[in-house]
Amino acid sequence: MSLPGAYFRLARVGWVLVREGVFLALPSDDLPASAKFAKALLKPFARNRAKSRERSDRLARAVERLGPSYVKMGQFLATRPDVVGAEFADDLAGLQDRMAFFPISAAKANIEGSLGRPVTELYREFGDPIAAASIAQVHPAIVDTPQGPRKVAVKVIRPGVRQRFQNDLEAMYLIADLQQRFVRSARRLRPVEVTRALEQTTKIEMDLRLEAAALSEIAENTKNDPGFRVPDVDWERTGRDVVTMEWIDGIKMSDVEALKVAGHDLDKLADTLIQSFLRHTLRDGFFHADMHPGNLFVDAKGMIVAVDMGIAGRLGKKERRFLAEILYGFITRDYMRVAEVHFEAGYVPGHHDIASFAQAIRAIGEPIHGQPAETISMGKLLTLLFEVTELFDMETRPELVMLQKTMVVVEGVSRILNPRFNMWKAADPVVGSWIRDNLGPKRIVTDLKDGMKAAVKLAEAIPEIAAKTEKLHGELVYMSENGVRFDPQTAKAIGKAEARHTRWGRIALWIIALVLVYIAIRIS
Repeated sequence: MSLPGAYFRLARVGWVLVREGVFLALPSDDLPASAKFAKALLKPFARNRAKSRERSDRLARAVERLGPSYVKMGQFLATRPDVVGAEFADDLAGLQDRMAFFPISAAKANIEGSLGRPVTELYREFGDPIAAASIAQVHPAIVDTPQGPRKVAVKVIRPGVRQRFQNDLEAMYLIADLQQRFVRSARRLRPVEVTRALEQTTKIEMDLRLEAAALSEIAENTKNDPGFRVPDVDWERTGRDVVTMEWIDGIKMSDVEALKVAGHDLDKLADTLIQSFLRHTLRDGFFHADMHPGNLFVDAKGMIVAVDMGIAGRLGKKERRFLAEILYGFITRDYMRVAEVHFEAGYVPGHHDIASFAQAIRAIGEPIHGQPAETISMGKLLTLLFEVTELFDMETRPELVMLQKTMVVVEGVSRILNPRFNMWKAADPVVGSWIRDNLGPKRIVTDLKDGMKAAVKLAEAIPEIAAKTEKLHGELVYMSENGVRFDPQTAKAIGKAEARHTRWGRIALWIIALVLVYIAIRIS
């Protein structure tokens, strides 16, 4: 990691946020006096036109100015209201991938470099781009098949985006590290781990083979599901930098009037959407985590088609049971059981009082039972739950937060289609069936099978474990008698690394100071 480069990029991020008026839009009520004073000092540096924008517009403008890496980070943080707060998450949720097109010649070069064949050999026709995002852009194309010519969508990676993201990531890690060191309240949110999760998800998204694999997996999981599908992948024309898939002719779910004109049953579409999402979550443990209306189409047969599987979420068995028992506990008003599930899963530290936690859960659940079912949001329920768990030191669970955020979006789309949408009634066939199969007698049989498999694997590994234990015991005895020693080369390397870090830190601080002085002189 280049420390001076990270500080320079951090300074640039701060400057853009100041110029676009993002700092000015921060609420002053809860800020300490020093922060309010700093905010007042920064006010003259904001652009005049930025001061008149809404906060969400200022934030979106700033992120777009910072470039593709920050657009992707903004979209990622929109799924993490636990980190940035609900209001900022809502602002970032409106952030769109409205990036400039890159030349078709660069797209063709990427395709040929990834697949090792000329574009003219791969595609009968290859058209100009029709959509551009932070990581890739999409081209229409025609391919020859045994059944005749077929229209496809070709997604091509943006040139240089990996190196650009890697450079910007250094500044993101620096911010996270400073936050974790000096902001005590932020430590529970584990900002460095959040940044690591951003790095992992974005690296996966930048390898288009993995997006194709996600489409293939969800297609296999849902092949017998009613009313839902994803595009077919053309694996012959798919590589690290390009994915070719079925072209979808359909109506976007956000275009309610067009859906009505086409004769689609909007109430049925709303039910199908939420039931499909819950099937993927509870049954498969694998779900599309970016199901906003722009990624959802309805084809001529009335099937919901989900595209753009760059972001996906996974839940293990424990998390799926956790979710189902929480929902079932709220439905039956068994708040003690909901509290027990949190403690059994290890999500709430054991030193807290379970009865007090159940009392906090009751404060969420009781108001719900006095409302009409169609006004109760399952996503909002989980949001309130996560707010309460903060009081009891529940650490961030990224997979659960991503699930909650996706559920809010999916539920919102269903309510666009049907304003009287009853989430609980629509979810009951899926959730009820899963609970009967996994929280009743069948669960005992499943757990026994899993236990037997684990016991067999353990028995197979016992000889290796015994050998490693014996070796470790010998090493511990040696260290207890002779002490722990570094060889001269190791000790020298550690000393050099520490000296380099300290030296670069001092140099970076001087550079930042000089840059700020230069900016002040230019402005004055």
